[in-house]
Amino acid sequence: MKKNHYECVVIINAALEDDQIEASLSRVSEIITTNGGEIFDLEKWGRKRLAYPIQKSKSGFYAICRYVAPTEAISKIERLLRLDETVVRYLTVTMDKEALEYFEKSKVERETVKTEETETTEQSDETTQEAEPAGSDVIDSNDSDSENN
Repeated sequence: MKKNHYECVVIINAALEDDQIEASLSRVSEIITTNGGEIFDLEKWGRKRLAYPIQKSKSGFYAICRYVAPTEAISKIERLLRLDETVVRYLTVTMDKEALEYFEKSKVERETVKTEETETTEQSDETTQEAEPAGSDVIDSNDSDSENN
């Protein structure tokens, strides 16, 4: 049984509550795993405005799921996505070699940016603590005005 890498973009009805959206995403993950797929990445983009109204809705919750699955399972997965009432739209594409390389490269870049952001945040917290002397008093501008009068 040949397995390929796939990327599936799912748009869920944004009118649902957050816990209902999470339940819907877990159902999508369950659909993939029960049909022989292995999820290696799940990106939640959140609520976004749609380019055009779909089912009288102007916004949707976007999620991108990247997984490895047998080629025979894709038709079953898409059928179950079509039957799920919370899923507004979906699109499944096969990831080729270049797409996999690009994804791995961008994933590494995102991780390095996150670590750099946390390091700079920690450093800025340390510098602000060092810059403030212990026991420094704040001078009220109203007090200095009353002294001048």
